[in-house]
Amino acid sequence: MSNINKAAAAAMIPALILGSSEVAGQNNAAGNALTIYSTAQPGAISPELYRNGGRGQAVPGYAVVRHERDIALNRGRNSVRFTDVAAFIDPTTVMFASLTDPAGTSVIEQNFQFDLVNQAKLLQKYIDQTIKVDQVRGQSVETFSGTLLSTSGGMILKRDDGTVQLLPHNAGVTLPSLPGGLITRPTLVWDLSAKQPGSHHTRVSYQTTGITWWTDYNLTYSEGSNANNCKVDVGAWVSIINQSGASYPEAKLKLIAGDVQRARPAGRVNAMPAAARMMAREEKDNGFAEKAFFEYHLYTLGRPTTLPDNSTKQIELFSTARSVPCEKTLVYYGLAPGYYGHSASPLTDRNYGVQSNRKVDVYLGFRNAADHNMGMPLPAGRIRVSKLDAADKTLEFIGEDTLDHTPKNEKVLIKLGSAFDVVGERRQVDFRVDTSRKTMGEDIEIKLRNQKKETVTVIVKENLYRWVNWQITSKSHDFDKQDSRTVHFPVKVAAGGEVTLRYSVQYTW
Repeated sequence: MSNINKAAAAAMIPALILGSSEVAGQNNAAGNALTIYSTAQPGAISPELYRNGGRGQAVPGYAVVRHERDIALNRGRNSVRFTDVAAFIDPTTVMFASLTDPAGTSVIEQNFQFDLVNQAKLLQKYIDQTIKVDQVRGQSVETFSGTLLSTSGGMILKRDDGTVQLLPHNAGVTLPSLPGGLITRPTLVWDLSAKQPGSHHTRVSYQTTGITWWTDYNLTYSEGSNANNCKVDVGAWVSIINQSGASYPEAKLKLIAGDVQRARPAGRVNAMPAAARMMAREEKDNGFAEKAFFEYHLYTLGRPTTLPDNSTKQIELFSTARSVPCEKTLVYYGLAPGYYGHSASPLTDRNYGVQSNRKVDVYLGFRNAADHNMGMPLPAGRIRVSKLDAADKTLEFIGEDTLDHTPKNEKVLIKLGSAFDVVGERRQVDFRVDTSRKTMGEDIEIKLRNQKKETVTVIVKENLYRWVNWQITSKSHDFDKQDSRTVHFPVKVAAGGEVTLRYSVQYTW
């Protein structure tokens, strides 16, 4: 394999130098470094993936891994071996460099050896050779030798007396040695040419899949002065899954947030990038420090951390933001689930879209602004909301949603569920169509009932889906136009009360 000029990085891997003499490289754990990228959709990481060790190919992300260490090189040709590289390494991204003498040290050949030893391969190497076998017979073990003829469906052994014996795969086998050509760990091998003999400070780098990160937000909700006002405490944690096939002790950790383009093999579906802009914050207690990096954001942990293979680690992203002002919003969208977007012609079927939904949804919103104790770019992730039960001082879960990448000064809006004591009812009162005049009219009635002990405000969302040209000709409540086909009616409903909203709309084409 030729030397690759792509940027990458390398894991903590012991080195063995083979030249005129055999010299072991110094294993310096402080030289480990990882930059992790995520391709996970917000909230798409299932708990099963945390525990499903050894299936790193299913992990939606990758890392650039680096390792720096001192090794001894002879003048001239050297063979350098690095073992314990990640199982899901991309060998085309591997790079070796001498930082001591970069101009005088060059890579002649580069190889990735992954023919790992296992029982089947070992036995295949000993076909037509003599092996020893231990076989249990009752309460004792019989040991005998013979020539291995085949390993298909079990072992076929020719005994010294000429008889042929069939043995199961679980029979104990003793082999005289490890045959050549097999290795116990994935290994990177370089054929190097060095002009300067002696100790070289070197860097190895590569990319590996099987590793990813995402953000989890934990919000604690408390009631405000009325049914719609509230406050939340906002905390955030970074979660990292490592199933790359290697461990990284005492590593320098970086996270890249942003939509980084990668070339994909033909026929492979691109995973949706999930890591976006993270919170800008000063480094505190050796936590994460953020800075702009090209068109992305780079977050460096201020202390080394260890990422064992087949593990999940959580690190606090930022200190909890206290008493962030929020607003609880009730939204009634009376149309039953379905598509109510743009159509090629006016929808003159009076029965289209008249089915009613009774649920009133609950949303929680707050501004990601400095005057609200926030004001940092928020990366995509999952938001979980809890509320304190004053009776026993325990936090109870009240809902969760996913958060898309949210810049500072933008509003965060998450759906928590549906209200229990507030319901809606939508029906079509009248429908008129005059194809000769190219007009169509519809009268809608919406009833809201509030069984709570306090007054609530419900946003009635109406989608005017029948055609692009419309005009509301009469209404019982004022509305706000949201876009070309959506209006909102804010409706206040007293405790234990019912309110009826009516409006008429006319379409023309």
